[in-house]
Amino acid sequence: MRRAALVLLGAAMLLSAGCSRDEGSEAQPGTADAAAASAAHEKAVRAAVTATLRGSARIDGNISMGDRGETHSLAVRGRFDLAGDTGRLSVDLPGGAVGHVDEVFAGGTVYLRGVPAAAGGWAAIGRDAAEAHYLLRAPVNDPAHTLRQVAAMRYVSKVGEEKIKGVPAVHYRGALDYSTITRRMSQETRTKVAQMQESLGGTLPVHADAWIDGQQRLVRARLSFGNAGIEVSNTLSLSDPGTPVKATAPARGSVVRTSAVSGILLG
Repeated sequence: MRRAALVLLGAAMLLSAGCSRDEGSEAQPGTADAAAASAAHEKAVRAAVTATLRGSARIDGNISMGDRGETHSLAVRGRFDLAGDTGRLSVDLPGGAVGHVDEVFAGGTVYLRGVPAAAGGWAAIGRDAAEAHYLLRAPVNDPAHTLRQVAAMRYVSKVGEEKIKGVPAVHYRGALDYSTITRRMSQETRTKVAQMQESLGGTLPVHADAWIDGQQRLVRARLSFGNAGIEVSNTLSLSDPGTPVKATAPARGSVVRTSAVSGILLG
């Protein structure tokens, strides 16, 4: 498990430069038509993320860490009112030393049960104070953070049409720049990522994918990279738009305030 966790940082050293494109689905790279198509696709993705952030949805997230055939997966499940900034999530890592965490987002605070700092109760941290400690992870698994990263994708191409859980959707793929990749990242991890970027000649290629339904809402988003047998991805699926969400802060007496949280389950 230790090696699988390190993949989130170490695998970037093996990334190849550049982003793949789907042959024949877009205008030739470098042309005015290609630039116009990319701009239109970027606009579509941003609009879909904006629409999604105005509602609520069921969240099904999967963090996959694979190293030459050995894969470990972390699951994030729950419901989230993205417009109201409230939600409940459960995080599970089978076989981990800490295998389960509950999260409640309410009133600008994230409450965490199942972490060492909570001593059997709930740890609490300001939502904006939480940081990411691994590449391609959202602070405390905040789905809004991942969606905003996807909204910033560049050099976007249309992959095609697919069905996501039976829902027809248009699939777009693009790339994320360094500032988007390192958004809300801890200083220690940011330093390591900067070293990775330098070792790759000044680039740190990361793919971003978005699937948009007929109502122009995001139904799936993914951040990913991989090379030489190492594959890491962060996939966020959204379903049941408009689903009711109940998220109430735990009783004050069971809460311990903290200024920082970390660990593989918390991003």
